[in-house]
Amino acid sequence: MSLLSFSGVAVEFGGTTLFENVSFTVGRGDRWGIVGRNGTGKTTLFRLVTGELQPTRGAVARISGVRTAVLDQHRDFGDATTIWDAAAQPFADLIALEKSLAEQAAALAHDPDEAALERYGRDLERFERDGGYTFRARVDAVLHGLGFDPVEARTRPLDRLSGGERGRLGLARQLVAPAELLLLDEPTNHLDLETTRWLEEYLRGLDATILLVSHDRAFLEAIVDHVLHLEGGTAIPYVGGYSAFVNQRAERRLAQQRAFEQQQKKIAAEEEYIRRNIAGQNSRQAKGRRTRLARLPRLAPPPGEEGVMALRFEAADRGGDQVLVAEDLRLAVGDRVLVDGFSTRLTRGEVVGLVGPNGAGKSTLLRAITGERAPDGGSLRVGESIRIAYYRQDLGDLPPDRPLFDIIHDLRPDWDRGKVQGHLGRFGFSGDEVQRRVATLSGGERACVALAVIMLSGANLLIFDEPTNHLDVESIEALEDAIEGFDGTVILVSHDRALLRALVTRVWFLEDGRIAEFAGSFDEWEETMAERRRAADAAAAEAERRERERQRERRRLARGDEGDMARRAALREAKRALEAAEKAIADLEARVAELTAILEDPTLYSTPEGSMRAKAIDAEREEARRELDRAYEAWTAAAEDVERLAS
Repeated sequence: MSLLSFSGVAVEFGGTTLFENVSFTVGRGDRWGIVGRNGTGKTTLFRLVTGELQPTRGAVARISGVRTAVLDQHRDFGDATTIWDAAAQPFADLIALEKSLAEQAAALAHDPDEAALERYGRDLERFERDGGYTFRARVDAVLHGLGFDPVEARTRPLDRLSGGERGRLGLARQLVAPAELLLLDEPTNHLDLETTRWLEEYLRGLDATILLVSHDRAFLEAIVDHVLHLEGGTAIPYVGGYSAFVNQRAERRLAQQRAFEQQQKKIAAEEEYIRRNIAGQNSRQAKGRRTRLARLPRLAPPPGEEGVMALRFEAADRGGDQVLVAEDLRLAVGDRVLVDGFSTRLTRGEVVGLVGPNGAGKSTLLRAITGERAPDGGSLRVGESIRIAYYRQDLGDLPPDRPLFDIIHDLRPDWDRGKVQGHLGRFGFSGDEVQRRVATLSGGERACVALAVIMLSGANLLIFDEPTNHLDVESIEALEDAIEGFDGTVILVSHDRALLRALVTRVWFLEDGRIAEFAGSFDEWEETMAERRRAADAAAAEAERRERERQRERRRLARGDEGDMARRAALREAKRALEAAEKAIADLEARVAELTAILEDPTLYSTPEGSMRAKAIDAEREEARRELDRAYEAWTAAAEDVERLAS
């Protein structure tokens, strides 16, 4: 069933056409990813969906009565004073009805009037139908998932929230709203990795139609089943997830390029014929061909790379092999310890992914590495030949009142005007735009300027703090390629899992004042953490099962019910089977860990024989994992037997 449709839609502002000929249909339950470069009209598309903006041409059709939830970019929480009140604003009518029901009940206790009883019954039925008994639990669950304490949220004032917390609260309010159509504009901004994973699971379980603007490629891959790509002054719909869109887009561009080249060859041949024969005996035929050629609809070439950063990082000098050494490093803010007892050695060529919850202290650690703040304990040394370039998350090192031309010219005073403009042109600033001041730029434009400055630094240690926050997908891909081609060392703080998976060779995980190092790719770290979560969940489930068993045993003894001998014997046998299954699980988990450690040893691959042995070990590990799955099934069956017999 169609929920929303665009038909030949165009939007013009003055004499400028933002996009045209946009046609697509959104079915109920569809999940659309809206992608495209900054400035192509993604936010404008949302304004068309909500009816805030009318198209210049074409039509936008919506089913009447569809409830829509939109993230308020201005973070206006009305008269709410606490976090919980702000998150629960979509249920303001229910809260008012709840208060009215309490007042009606108090009045009925003194005067059970027939009309009042009838009104109370109608209101109570509406309260239950609209979710009056469940909305509080829904608000609590979303707040908890987005990193707020639901109990504390009932009293914590709004005016004490940071900008990032207000962004998450705005998202919480949108997610709890009872809506059939959810419009999400960059929802993963201000979210750490764990919260982003929670949001993925929440959206996958949500019974709603979703239109999602995002630059997070991994998030898009996990959520969407359609993609709308705004490019070249129009929008092309694709069926499938994000990776399917990438493949289809490449095939479409290749076919478009071939058709364009074939037409250009045909036009060139026709023009050559006309030129040779227009004044000769075949003049009539040449004039006829010229007329047909003038009427021929011209194919456009596929969109090029205009607007995408031409980014490249080059170190002015190689620098030493030992980039950074930390010994028992301690960082604190007031009484709060952010990093304690951290020791490491960072060598040339590594790409470190620094990850952890928001507020854990990642940016503070980066400032200590750059020398902006001194350690509170231990030592932190950067090699003497190491030059650092630092991309700040807040982009606060860009002088707001300076023109872009002057910023670049100060870095390269020997460059003439053409070279300065050429460099800024690589980042999308052309003509008079080079005289714009930083204060007038959008977040994405400021990010491009910061990268333009870093490109000229010649640094051999690049430090990036959330560099993808303001960039579109194409610019993120350009940044990814530039870092991959950099012959130096990189420390990268990001919540963009696709970027981390593509680049990281080593992970620093910061949480609760401790940094755990993982010598491997981000993919491998994610798999390791997932295994730990599964083990922790299994342990928690086992602890809960044992507690239920103890409670049943206490109840049985309290009743004095000894049971029959056969049942007790069967219960003892079931418990022995359960213990055997637990031991098998422990042994197999240890075996999988042992084989994984062997495969992670780089010396194993130093010889052809080692590589062959690695394949055999990998096959053995896969078999051990299959046995582990069977052991878990046996454990589940044994646990069910114990529970049945004990009850």
